[in-house]
Amino acid sequence: MKFGIQEFIVAMIADSWNLPWYIKLAVGVTLLYTMLNIRTLILCKLYNATQAPKKGDWSFGLFFLYETIKESKKGHYLEWIRQRMAALGLQTSSFKLAGKEVLFTHDPANIKAMLATQFNDFALGSRHKYLHITLGDGIFTLDGSGWKHSRALLRPQFSKEQVRQVESLEPLVKTLIEQIKAKNGAKFDIQPLFYKLTIDNGTDFLFGESCNSLGGGSSTTGKAKASQISPMIRQRFARAFDYVQDMLFLRVNLQAFYWLGRTKEFDRCNTLVHEFTDHYVGKALQSSQDKSGFKLDEKYVFLNELVKETRNPKVLRDQCLNILLAARDTTAGLLSFSFYALSRNPDIFQKLRTAILESFGEGHEAELAKVSFESLKKCEYLRWFINEVLRMYPSVPRNFRVASKTTTLPHGGGDDQKSAILVEKGTPVFFFVYSLHREEMYYGEDASSFRPERWGEDSARLIGWAYLPFNGGPRICLGQQLALTNASYVIVRLLQTFGNIKSFDGVYPPRLKKHLTMSLMDGANIALL
Repeated sequence: MKFGIQEFIVAMIADSWNLPWYIKLAVGVTLLYTMLNIRTLILCKLYNATQAPKKGDWSFGLFFLYETIKESKKGHYLEWIRQRMAALGLQTSSFKLAGKEVLFTHDPANIKAMLATQFNDFALGSRHKYLHITLGDGIFTLDGSGWKHSRALLRPQFSKEQVRQVESLEPLVKTLIEQIKAKNGAKFDIQPLFYKLTIDNGTDFLFGESCNSLGGGSSTTGKAKASQISPMIRQRFARAFDYVQDMLFLRVNLQAFYWLGRTKEFDRCNTLVHEFTDHYVGKALQSSQDKSGFKLDEKYVFLNELVKETRNPKVLRDQCLNILLAARDTTAGLLSFSFYALSRNPDIFQKLRTAILESFGEGHEAELAKVSFESLKKCEYLRWFINEVLRMYPSVPRNFRVASKTTTLPHGGGDDQKSAILVEKGTPVFFFVYSLHREEMYYGEDASSFRPERWGEDSARLIGWAYLPFNGGPRICLGQQLALTNASYVIVRLLQTFGNIKSFDGVYPPRLKKHLTMSLMDGANIALL
């Protein structure tokens, strides 16, 4: 007598009904595993794809989760993942992480598919749920039509001529230089100073007033009016914003248990951040009603321009906080890693300084006008240097998307890893820009070496999607030119002022702190003379 698959399964269940519980459990698990495999094989056939190489462990990914947490605490997570994938000889692999299947990739074809050519097949997943408590409904938390509306709202603000002006940075840079000179050539950590500088510049750009966390000067620059908020409140905002960012990163890491990342201190800091921002939103809304509110000779203020597009106070607050988070950390990280790299490569420091002095002079007051958006872009070696910093130390070294429907990615299957792989709906796909930027197949045998000159070689024109310092596709960073211009300006002014640099960091590669963006876990310990 012939039996079909359905009759066979029913017979197995009937025969096993009186067996011991552990045998029942084994039978149940085996049946479930078999049925899931059959389903996956059917999907692979339908989508003309294969499965990604599976590299799990006996613990259903719990041990892998433990290793991930351990390496993250040590500051070695990104390098650990890079070396693990290299040892496997893979650019794309499937892992179990706490029982859930996830894909890891640093194949540029797969990254291009997620970010560009198959953009609608992937989404941000639960990011909105984790970050909404602080950032609300902004460009970095939304998908779909909400994201499209946010991008359309913000895009004009980053194409205006006012964004290209760099003179508002000068008062802040002067304060920074004074604080460095006060070290008298002694060792210090420059990373916290860059984070203070960039939050001061970010609040000045967004609200028209700096929160003055660097201290040593007025909270206003250019033609802004005197602040109505006390220096203590402005500095409390800077500290609260730091704490909030740490908690947001914790919530992202907790995934389904994100709700555990909420404390009384977090709520207090959130309230302070929101009230601080709401003050400037209210001020901008009030000023826009007064015909004399915005003068032609007043400096550019992001919020004042955004008010012309929407008068919804929550939209204004959410978008400003989204922009501040990205602009502050991206530029601060780029500057910190720049001076970390310069301190470890004194020959590059001198070469870059020579190029800067030739292009912009020695930084005398009468020469400051030479440092402009246009002239910064024309300084070739400065551009190469920043490209190399962003290659070795990308601001967002690891990112992810979640499949919004069952789909495929172009690479990862077959013996040559060039066949399409199946990605089932709901599968998280982590892409590692840190690993991609250190691949020898794209950057040569010296891919792990810091060498700015590579960006002047013919091979640099062929890199394409193997270089992603600011994401790519429709969600490419709107403020990348602003971040590059601001970082370039600060580098120029500091190298005009100081003629030598010394490193006090003995460990290489450096221990890396991965929050929403990347920073140096042990700081950038240098001396400038």
